[in-house]
Amino acid sequence: MTSSIPFIKPEHLKGVAFDGGWKSLSKAQDSVETATGKTLGQIAMATAQDIVGAAATARKAQPAWAATPYEQRAEILRNAARIAENNRDEIVDWIVRESGSIAPKAGFEVALTIKALYEASAMPSQAAGQVLPTQQGRLNLARRRAIGVVGVISPFNFPLYLAMRAVAPAIAVGNGVVLKPDPRTAICGGHVIARLFEEAGLPAGIFSVLPGDGAAGAALCDAPDIGMIQFTGSTTAGRKVGEAAGRNLKKVSLELGGKNSFIVLDDADLDLAVKNAVWSTYLHQGQICMSAGRILVQSGIAKEFIRKLAEHASAMPSGDPASGQVALGPLINQAQLDHAARIVDAAVAGGAEVVTGGGHDGLYFQPTVLAGVSRDNPAFHEEIFGPVAVVTVFDKDEDAIALANDTDYGLSGAIVSRSIGRALAIGERLNVGLLHINDATVNDEVINPFGGVGASGNGTSIGGPANWEEFTQWQWVTIKADAPAYPL
Repeated sequence: MTSSIPFIKPEHLKGVAFDGGWKSLSKAQDSVETATGKTLGQIAMATAQDIVGAAATARKAQPAWAATPYEQRAEILRNAARIAENNRDEIVDWIVRESGSIAPKAGFEVALTIKALYEASAMPSQAAGQVLPTQQGRLNLARRRAIGVVGVISPFNFPLYLAMRAVAPAIAVGNGVVLKPDPRTAICGGHVIARLFEEAGLPAGIFSVLPGDGAAGAALCDAPDIGMIQFTGSTTAGRKVGEAAGRNLKKVSLELGGKNSFIVLDDADLDLAVKNAVWSTYLHQGQICMSAGRILVQSGIAKEFIRKLAEHASAMPSGDPASGQVALGPLINQAQLDHAARIVDAAVAGGAEVVTGGGHDGLYFQPTVLAGVSRDNPAFHEEIFGPVAVVTVFDKDEDAIALANDTDYGLSGAIVSRSIGRALAIGERLNVGLLHINDATVNDEVINPFGGVGASGNGTSIGGPANWEEFTQWQWVTIKADAPAYPL
């Protein structure tokens, strides 16, 4: 069912931000449709003072929210999920227009978001601690308590889901949240979430949406009323966030970039391997942290695999995703396109071959296949964040392991093979937080712990059982009938 009443109303597009209600801030900027350059509306741009004020408001409101009966907290999250279901089509449209997503990707993102809300709604009624062994006559408990206020900094590529996967569980367990969405996708990745919780009945002050630039993000890391930062974005920015949060003794969760390997062994079904490689490489124009940054193909099947991959890529149409007739939309902005083009040019200068694609028209980058990419080629090491398949050939299974681990990143890895045992033996030696046998590198089911190692994160995970670890902190409690008479 879809509502006939606009979910995002004209008044929400007039340079306003949300802090329990909608208000204008001192700064604003246009929100632009990526494919056409058309202005969609205006969003407020938060200053450091706006961030600090929202954090202080949330800190005052949070104790009452944490003390709210668990069933009431759960019902608000369920309400938000139902409201998202009722406005699914409009939300999909905002993601398509603002982020450049094709409709199937946007629909998938909304489905993940709804699932994240329902999963979070189960958390308030789950056990939140343990009874520990101790001496006779004493009750020994460890319980999980809300951190206080969580600052969430979310990216442009999956703007709705990658914000909601942190916002929903943080709120569910009793925290306040200040969300700073990427300004390029502040409507679908910020205003939509504000509207969901506004309509669902979340008490004022618990949740704010404040788009902003790097200074606003820095303010979140410095604000004394923020107890934790959950950041999803580039490794470069994540290092700054981690440094600032650590300096201020805040808990920090970093989900960063990746140079993920998609490994095709010589016993693989080539057609299925190509389909999984295409999904891993070209979904959302390759602008996903889990995208396959390297396709490692065993030498005996490499020629045929490259031919099939190039054939598939060359047949994928690019254009305005709102048309519903394309497989790839635009890159998010000119800077991202220039970055991808620079790496492709450097790859060719380094000896790689452009089998198909390589060009661009405006923000539309052709689906590209680079073959003959050696270990010292720039395309082998740099995260492209564009629709570029980087193919490297290997001989032995040991070579695939060495190539896959030749990176500072450690997010996702995938292996395609008819031999599960062989694939698992390789997978056990890959330095990744996510491992997929006979599947794509791009995967998320909401209920799974999601996170990377090395330059892909700080070893934390978000999602499923990891949410209790992320968004709460332990408190040790002991109870005795009478205070002991200690001997000192």
